[in-house]
Amino acid sequence: MSESAPRGTTKAARKSATRTEELRLTLADEIVQGRLHPGTPLEEVEIAKRFGVSRTPVREAIRELAASGLVEARPHRSALVALPSLERLRGMFDVMAELEAICAGLAAVQMSSTERQGLQGLHESLADLVRRGDPQRYHEVNERFHGAIYTGSHNEYLAEITFATRARLSPFRRAQFRTLGRLALSHAEHERVVTAILRGDKAAAEAAMRGHITLVEDAYERYTGTR
Repeated sequence: MSESAPRGTTKAARKSATRTEELRLTLADEIVQGRLHPGTPLEEVEIAKRFGVSRTPVREAIRELAASGLVEARPHRSALVALPSLERLRGMFDVMAELEAICAGLAAVQMSSTERQGLQGLHESLADLVRRGDPQRYHEVNERFHGAIYTGSHNEYLAEITFATRARLSPFRRAQFRTLGRLALSHAEHERVVTAILRGDKAAAEAAMRGHITLVEDAYERYTGTR
């Protein structure tokens, strides 16, 4: 959007994006938790009525869910709830682990002092959310924590594909925070990643991040009963 665009248009676009994200997260939760079963049609008109919105954010939310594999899009017909197979999901987590490990390793040697301070600040914010037991807010700040590491790799293409892969796995990663004690464990895993990055230890940062993502996958499978 150009700088000359009306201010009201910009606000409307931000509001629409926020509403789409809220819808996507709510529907993703219902699918992952089994409240919306595989094969259930997602009728845009019914969902719009339920949430009191127009069909536009509903259509965009369904499109994003299809990218995650939670929804099967069908031309000229209602989309269907469709969970990816466990084999495909594990493959997605394997790729995510390697991408994030590369990001963490590069961040350990490329991050500026300001970026390192910012990462430490996010880590401390997450510690407070663990104490408060707030999984929703933890998820939100956790996204920023990982994003800071992607950006800190100072490799634009790597950050781009890592952000895209993370977006596809977001509903599954978010679900794992409902596992008992998972917030504290997640933060402890982050501690190892942050320590390695702040020390400039590339190999340790890669190993810590790879281990973290593997445990995220394990936590999700325990939460859904697939392990």
